[in-house]
Amino acid sequence: MIFLRGIFLKIASVATFVCMAAIVKSVSDTIPAGQTVFFRSIFAVPVILAWIALQGVGLRAGIATANPMSHLWRGIVGTTAMALTFAGLGLLPLPEVTAIGYAAPLFAVILAAMFLGEQVRLVRLTAVGMGLVGVGIVLSPRLTTLSSDGLTDTETLGAVIVLVSAVFVAMAHVFIRKLVATEKTSSITFWFSITASVLALATIPFGWVMPDPATFGMLVAAGLIGGVGQILLTSAYRYAPTAVIAPFDYASMIFALILGYGLFGEVPTGRTLIGAAIVVAAGLLIIWREQALGLERKGQRKSSTPQG
Repeated sequence: MIFLRGIFLKIASVATFVCMAAIVKSVSDTIPAGQTVFFRSIFAVPVILAWIALQGVGLRAGIATANPMSHLWRGIVGTTAMALTFAGLGLLPLPEVTAIGYAAPLFAVILAAMFLGEQVRLVRLTAVGMGLVGVGIVLSPRLTTLSSDGLTDTETLGAVIVLVSAVFVAMAHVFIRKLVATEKTSSITFWFSITASVLALATIPFGWVMPDPATFGMLVAAGLIGGVGQILLTSAYRYAPTAVIAPFDYASMIFALILGYGLFGEVPTGRTLIGAAIVVAAGLLIIWREQALGLERKGQRKSSTPQG
């Protein structure tokens, strides 16, 4: 019962981010991905600033940083991931984008071993392999040239884009894991939004458009909702440990199925559902293993502490 508030906040954040994705998808036919990234980022800033004010820490303290270059690199990687995801939403069904996105934690395990020196043993290697099989099942109709399902080059491109975005999301996770050692969460979220807004402006020459009032309102809503989702996510970790609430990330598939069908008439294929189930199982196995390793390290620290 003690963790119920954290679980509720986590589920609320997941639902919020899927709603934001649905908004992005609904404007993707007319608004370039770079322009959507700008609105998503710049209109998250007021929400983040209001959150900092409510915490009572002061603006300067809330956004202070000791490592600006790390924020810059995290911003470049995260903005690339966001832009690719938004582009993919315009090419593939919402549930399929969600399922492929589940590959990010798998790639994060690989990248953490490569760049953070983390040891990856049999259990996590097995989970990564299993998850990649699941991703392959989801992607197989999109990437094979032998399919007779009437797939288009656009759908194939969408599948590749979303898979690459998952790699960049994993890279962003690695940067964040390094940043949290020295930076406040408010600083990380604020500077990411600022960096993403500035980087998105560089896409103006590639064809920004003047949105009509309704589309403009939806773009603003995507930014505000994204900011709220980030606050809900951060707040969730105040009330429950990661091992408890991380599995609820996969509730996003439920919301994606509902919104995908209700708003866009998207019916997921059996392969998408089977592949997603395998990837979710792999992700849960990684979460379980991370928790077990954390408890093991905690026990080792206690046993090595001199007893008085």
